[in-house]
Amino acid sequence: MMDNTRLRNDNYIDYSSTDVSPSEESSPGSINRTLPRHRQYERLGEENSSSTTWFQTLIHLFKGNIGTGLLGLPLAVKHAGIVLGPISLVIMGIIAVHCMDLLVKCAHHFCQRDQRPFVDYGDAVMYGMESTSNQWLQRHSIWGRRLVGFFLILTQLGFCCVYFVFLADNVKQVVEASNATTNDCSSNKTIILTNSMDSRLYILSFLPFLILIVFIRNLRYLSFFSLFANVAMLGSVILIYQYIGRDIPDPTHLAYASTWRSYPLFFGTAIFAFEGIGVVLPLENKMKIPRQFPVVLYVGMGIVTALYISMGTLGYLRFGSSIQASITLNLPNCWLYQSVKLLYSFGIFITFALQFYVAAEIIVPTATMRVPDRWVLAVDFTTRASLVCVTCVLAILIPRLDLVISLVGSISSSALALIIPPVLEILTFYSEGLSRWVIAKDILISIVGFLGFLLGTYVTLWELFTPNALPSLNYTYAVQ
Repeated sequence: MMDNTRLRNDNYIDYSSTDVSPSEESSPGSINRTLPRHRQYERLGEENSSSTTWFQTLIHLFKGNIGTGLLGLPLAVKHAGIVLGPISLVIMGIIAVHCMDLLVKCAHHFCQRDQRPFVDYGDAVMYGMESTSNQWLQRHSIWGRRLVGFFLILTQLGFCCVYFVFLADNVKQVVEASNATTNDCSSNKTIILTNSMDSRLYILSFLPFLILIVFIRNLRYLSFFSLFANVAMLGSVILIYQYIGRDIPDPTHLAYASTWRSYPLFFGTAIFAFEGIGVVLPLENKMKIPRQFPVVLYVGMGIVTALYISMGTLGYLRFGSSIQASITLNLPNCWLYQSVKLLYSFGIFITFALQFYVAAEIIVPTATMRVPDRWVLAVDFTTRASLVCVTCVLAILIPRLDLVISLVGSISSSALALIIPPVLEILTFYSEGLSRWVIAKDILISIVGFLGFLLGTYVTLWELFTPNALPSLNYTYAVQ
């Protein structure tokens, strides 16, 4: 992996084209490195039309945290229990936001110490390892950056696997129930579909279209579709809320707390939903007034956490034990809610290209580094197509949306969101006299993340390889 790689999407900012070098003196159009970091960014924001306001940053923060994970939270609450689930989501939200704040705090420290305009997640871990007195960590500090890059690739390609399965499940349900779809959204009939097509065939059918969309290397060409996708997903979420918020049945028959065996599945799904830590530093860097970012972070993530808790709790209350991997699969078989599934699926289809872009910007430069110029474009496209094929194969091997989400969350999201940030704080500030209570707190958070990583991965794989764990080829769709 190239050490100087920078992602060029919302997750990282590319400074390779910046005209400012460390040796330059302050001048119009450059960053004054004698200024405090927040003033540097305010000057940069005044001169850069691409800088964002606090409201735009808030919207981007929402986009970085709301996706398929939101729709899987009702099943996650089922795995935890109707009481333990919401409480766990509150605690996990607090810890996740705290870890985001730790990452920003450490990045600020290295920017001020080294007079740098920006430090990304991988750089922060690398500089943190260099800051310790341990010579082994100092010599291997580059592996800190590579470790973050590895988990970023794993996370983003994992998102792509989830999107494959999500698209297949929702489009399959719409297509195969279309003959019985009505305008009556209050019907209580149950529609049984026999001899339905294997969901793996639906996954495979999306492969050529997703390969074509990742060939678009300039995301500006997708901006219009991305805007429409965001509006479609927002409208879909509103319609889902108005449906699950009414006619809630008696919840007394629901379990208050789950068993130890199912709780790790909750952890994997929940941390998958909360894993937006990769967008934190780039969003702060792009703000016109970065000192406003802490308020944006806490307000934005507070709203996101409330959204997660309400969706998970109301969804489980509404559908009970029949809740499926995505709450869209529980919606009635009428044209209004079938359109909700299609609109959200369109949003996920466009988002696939954005999520894939992150991994591609790490892998493609390495793949084309020693290739002759005339073959660069061919190798670029071949690499992108191969990566999409890999995610498609993985989705076919694990065609259960709940297990894919839990596995990605347990393995990679827990590392980026819970394990690494507390360790980074210890590495960064230990030499400056970090208190024992802070160290104990950081160690406890990392242990929780590591246990979630181990147990979540183990239970998910156990569920996957248990006989009859994979879904039946015949689906029953209940119209509530």
